[in-house]
Amino acid sequence: MSRILVVDDEPQLIRALRIALSARGYQVRTAADGRHALAEAASHPPDVIVLDLGLPDMEGVEVIQGLRGWTSVPIVVLSGRAGSADKVEALDAGADDYVTKPFGIDELLARLRAVSRRAVGEADMPHVQLGTYTVDLAARRAFPTMGPSDAPTMGEDSRDVRLTPTEWHILEILVRHPGKLVSQRQLLSEVWGPAYTDEFSYLRQYLARLRRKLEPDPARPRHLLTEPGMGYRFLP
Repeated sequence: MSRILVVDDEPQLIRALRIALSARGYQVRTAADGRHALAEAASHPPDVIVLDLGLPDMEGVEVIQGLRGWTSVPIVVLSGRAGSADKVEALDAGADDYVTKPFGIDELLARLRAVSRRAVGEADMPHVQLGTYTVDLAARRAFPTMGPSDAPTMGEDSRDVRLTPTEWHILEILVRHPGKLVSQRQLLSEVWGPAYTDEFSYLRQYLARLRRKLEPDPARPRHLLTEPGMGYRFLP
């Protein structure tokens, strides 16, 4: 049974989420403010956290920063703040995903499953499936998925997708975090450095190249998705 910590100061929402999540097998604990959320996460470590940004004693971003000082537990923000600036700030602070109120419980559950799969599997999966391609993180290769007898063994093969070092770096960050929304600034900082966190056009150009190489229909991508104004998401 997965342990989930729900942090929100709306009693009615807390009750509704407790009922819905408990019915789907989650062990639910709650906190109504940031101070209690940090204490609860430390004393009863959860598998995933659902966090509101508008808390009575501190900003939700401060809670994220406090958690990220010692834990990598997945955090899904659940907030009524729909502005892109709030979303980007939360993602840059270390949140894994962002759901805007009002929301559907099925959407929230899907986001929780996605970040939970990423937390369990990202470090232990050297091979990632991206549509009809296999991404080999250990060998830093991407090649068409074939039967075992036809698959290349070691080294570069003529069937490999030719990726530049920058294209590979972006792809690697995304596929190591399946289902997670990776912010534009995080990608820019990790790939080009902190001085380039406002060069959003770089990402548009390189994501377009990756889609042309890896997506069956680059105009309608299924795996390398754009979240306008926020960032990018890899869906297996």
